[in-house]
Amino acid sequence: MSGTRHQIVVALGDTRYRVDRPFGAWPQTAGKVSDVVVLRDGRVLVLLRSDPYVDPVGPRVIVLSPEGDYLGAWGDLEIADAHLMTPTPDGRLFIVDRDMHEIILFSADGQRLGGIGTRGGPGAPFNHPTDVAFAPSGEFYVSDGYAGWHIHRFAADGTHLATWGAIGSGCGEFLEPHSLWCLPDGRVVVVDRCNNRLQVFDAEGVFLEEWTGFHRPVGIWGAAGGDVFVSDQVPSLHRISQNGTRLGRARPVLNGAHGIFGSPDGTIYLAEANPSRISRLTPL
Repeated sequence: MSGTRHQIVVALGDTRYRVDRPFGAWPQTAGKVSDVVVLRDGRVLVLLRSDPYVDPVGPRVIVLSPEGDYLGAWGDLEIADAHLMTPTPDGRLFIVDRDMHEIILFSADGQRLGGIGTRGGPGAPFNHPTDVAFAPSGEFYVSDGYAGWHIHRFAADGTHLATWGAIGSGCGEFLEPHSLWCLPDGRVVVVDRCNNRLQVFDAEGVFLEEWTGFHRPVGIWGAAGGDVFVSDQVPSLHRISQNGTRLGRARPVLNGAHGIFGSPDGTIYLAEANPSRISRLTPL
């Protein structure tokens, strides 16, 4: 947890947060932090990324208690290239196995239940996908990704419904759709990292507007009230209303947060790759 010499406090809009880092502890591995989520029961899952060609075999998901105590780990055999993860509405977990072109479905305790995409098969349909987001309707969207420039829409049962996007910098075009989030009204917000913007679409993929003022935005997470939190590589953490108004900006990390997630009490967790750690923002 944070040292005792100094206490960092940041503000995002009207809310002030105490910064604690690093949050949690686990046995040392070759994996570097890539994402973080909070489960319904309060457990905190930390996603680790490593190179399956050269790094020793090790876990991809670390399980922590709400207080940050180590509870266990899993995923070393199932996940090759962990990128981002998303809890499903029914309590399961989607993990993006980026370089295997697959979205893997796990139980909350790490049992593989299935997958979407062709494992090891680029373009069928994913080409190094990046993230998954669920809409209030139960449908979900996949950003795709590092070698693609598409957003894929799926029914709640996994049936593919639509794909949109093209490479470029125009409206509805992407250079790198890195992450995404669905707003309470069903709009889809896509982090278009290399175009330094967020693009907003309706549920069927019709372009609505773009939000700017970011330098290589990376991660996104939305609170129940509709505000979204966006990290970029300034590094900054932005708080944006669901109509696109910037409510606040802070620098709670050293080099940037690759992943963001929050808990119902307003606590925000930031997944930092360098240095590899979790920072926790506790509302004051």
